[in-house]
Amino acid sequence: MSAQTYLAYDYPLLSAFWTMLWLFLWIMWLVLLFRIIVDIFRDDSMGGWAKAGWLALCIVVPFLGVLVYVIARGKGMGQREIAQARDQQKAFESYIRQTAQGGPGQTSSVDELARLSEMKSRGDISDEEFRKAKALVLSDYGPAERSGSVPTAHGR
Repeated sequence: MSAQTYLAYDYPLLSAFWTMLWLFLWIMWLVLLFRIIVDIFRDDSMGGWAKAGWLALCIVVPFLGVLVYVIARGKGMGQREIAQARDQQKAFESYIRQTAQGGPGQTSSVDELARLSEMKSRGDISDEEFRKAKALVLSDYGPAERSGSVPTAHGR
């Protein structure tokens, strides 16, 4: 018989189950340890020495440090996670809103038409220039293409 066959006889199913369970628990503990380390640095209410103390406890005595941290600060850990998720969601929604409205530096067609009308009423542009610029604003050109073509008071 080969060595693999002997291993199958010497390592029964229950031993394989226990090995998988311990491996799962070890990976779960590592994930918890890294989440705690991230939470230590994320918490703005703790000072530098408190962060250093918790980090040292989690590194020097890892199992005890993780257990004590979860007992002492577990509730706040969840609240900080939720607050960060809300902040990220707000930032994402703000970005989407800003992008859908054309961005901070871009103006809408209505704003450009109002600006053109004001320039015409002040006499900065002629009726012909106003009609051309209005047609350009209302056409399908993008903001980058039309920004250089719209007459301004300085370009006259």
